[in-house]
Amino acid sequence: MTSTTGPTGTVPQGERRLLQRLLLPLEATPDIVPLYIEQDTARSGASGGSFGLGSAERSAVKEKAAEAARLSASGRSQVELDQLQARHSVLVPARAMRSFGTYFNAFPASYWRRWTPVREVRLTIRTSGPGRIVIQRSTARGAIQRVDFRVVEGETETVVDLSLASFGDGGWYWFDVHAGVDDLVVRSAEWTADAALARAEGRISLAMTTMNKVEYCLDNIRTIAESEDIRAVLDTMYVVDQGSDRLQDHPDRLAPLQRELGDQLTIIEQGNIGGSGGFSRGMYEAAVARRSTYVVNCDDDIVIEPESLLRLTTFADFCTRPTLVGAHMFDLNNRSVLHTFGEIVDRWRIQPSLPSQEATLGHDFALDPLRSTPWLHRRTDVDYNGWWMCLIPTQVVREIGLSLPVFIKWDDAEYGLRAKNAGYPTVSLPGAGVWHVSWVDKDDLVGWQAYFHERNRIITALLHSPYPRGGRVVKESQFMDVKHLISMQYYTEAGRLLAQQDVLRGPEVLHDEIGTRLPLIRAMAAEYDDASMARDIDDYPEIRVDKPPRKGRGFSQPGRALLPAWTAKTLVKQLAVPPTERSAEHPQAAVPHQDARWWLLSHYDSVLVSNAEGTQVAWYKRRPDQVRSMLSRAVGTHVQLYRQWESLRRRYREAAPEITSFAAWERTFAANPAPRRDGDQAR
Repeated sequence: MTSTTGPTGTVPQGERRLLQRLLLPLEATPDIVPLYIEQDTARSGASGGSFGLGSAERSAVKEKAAEAARLSASGRSQVELDQLQARHSVLVPARAMRSFGTYFNAFPASYWRRWTPVREVRLTIRTSGPGRIVIQRSTARGAIQRVDFRVVEGETETVVDLSLASFGDGGWYWFDVHAGVDDLVVRSAEWTADAALARAEGRISLAMTTMNKVEYCLDNIRTIAESEDIRAVLDTMYVVDQGSDRLQDHPDRLAPLQRELGDQLTIIEQGNIGGSGGFSRGMYEAAVARRSTYVVNCDDDIVIEPESLLRLTTFADFCTRPTLVGAHMFDLNNRSVLHTFGEIVDRWRIQPSLPSQEATLGHDFALDPLRSTPWLHRRTDVDYNGWWMCLIPTQVVREIGLSLPVFIKWDDAEYGLRAKNAGYPTVSLPGAGVWHVSWVDKDDLVGWQAYFHERNRIITALLHSPYPRGGRVVKESQFMDVKHLISMQYYTEAGRLLAQQDVLRGPEVLHDEIGTRLPLIRAMAAEYDDASMARDIDDYPEIRVDKPPRKGRGFSQPGRALLPAWTAKTLVKQLAVPPTERSAEHPQAAVPHQDARWWLLSHYDSVLVSNAEGTQVAWYKRRPDQVRSMLSRAVGTHVQLYRQWESLRRRYREAAPEITSFAAWERTFAANPAPRRDGDQAR
């Protein structure tokens, strides 16, 4: 490590490439400020050495360290919003401290160490005024270490060369600034590397799929249009509009953006063939045009941190081989909360999983800062990145093809696994993020989406599970059928049964039916009580209870030891015992969505259940004839899946190159044009 501090302009610069720069919010609001800048010191939260300790003792040590970090974080104050007026500079008031050891400003050294040839980075900080700069780093276990200390005065440029050699398993770099007796201004800060180490100097195309979310989509187009830096590397933004309320229906707002972006905005209208169809169209257009090094898949209902696109592109340029690079997702409704730091696919269960035991979902940086959260300092290696924002080299697209034609679920995870099998890894890059409604506010395992979850998960298992008969997938699928049936979720189960039957029909029908399954499943809703919704509980008859809980106690989940006997007793009731007469006229209880567990719902003959958004209520009614019929069909399809697994796996794997090919998707695009409407001709 070498460092130089002196008057601005005195340090000679070689041919350098900007990797990351000081960043402050485009629009400073209290909920996002902790992601950019902090004004308090922080304890690391890392535990000391624990050699010779048992697992329980190690856990106690870790918990004690974490609690100490939480206590140091409690009562933290926040930087005043009126101090955050600039995008790449900030004033530090006299005798105050500012830390840039934050999500968007710390440098993710271990990721650059692992995936690129960069082994040394240069930090250049330009300041005005008196103060001190402290260069900090962390280890993979989250311990904070001071690297360098510089006194600055007047107009100063501080240059520090920092080695990445010791970041093999994790760790970040950042700097803290302490103002002296007068205000200090950080005019800029840049992390750079030898430009010759970059494998490319790429251009990007954006592929944004939208359906009836005009406001979000126009806002995101405007964000791109207003960023000169993004436009300098942008070839085209493809907006694939699959909705009935189309962007072109709003010419007063779209036309100015079209004029400003010119050839950099391309709007494509097509039928609703799901996210996989929309993203595949954008990927296809970017790949065949051969002007872009990368295509970036983006959801329409996101709020973009524009710098994220630059960081994804720069990191991909430096990767030692073509690499998919994804941004993290923050909660749009709670913007300091990170949904997940990275995901892998559990090959035994074919379910998304966290890469380490320490990682958590829904991490709130306002409560637990980066510097005080040890698990965030360990490098997280992933199998895929969600397509809320994910950069994919067009070379990879041309080699491994487009998405599976599977509509809405598992397309991004399957693509990441397929790319990985072909030798192209995925990196979820810290410091690159978007805001999107998190899954906490949704429940896509019930209702019409259950079909796509079930079918696409089984297909992913057939393509990528290394275990005989898909490991636990078939068995777990049967368990889920039972849970839905004893929960009176018959519409959900009808979709799952159709999904299982469609898997058994083989991969040949996927393209032909990509636009037909959703209308079919939604039409089925009219046949089931649990799919019929009202706005309020008062829209239903009064709740009446035939028999109160024993001794006034509520219902509890059966323990593992009692579960077999409980299941047998419950199934007998579900299959053979008729519901009470009164339950057909009056619900027996009202259950909030978060409490609607299978073991609770199974006790009722009739119950009101709210949806995940809290906007509607359904009346579930127990129907033994439905249970008998559906359970019999579920057993039959799972027996077939078990017996035919090897032949199905062979069929799907042999068909995969064809059904993901450009030629197959070209036929599907042609077969699914945007529906013509009154007035379209005149537009």
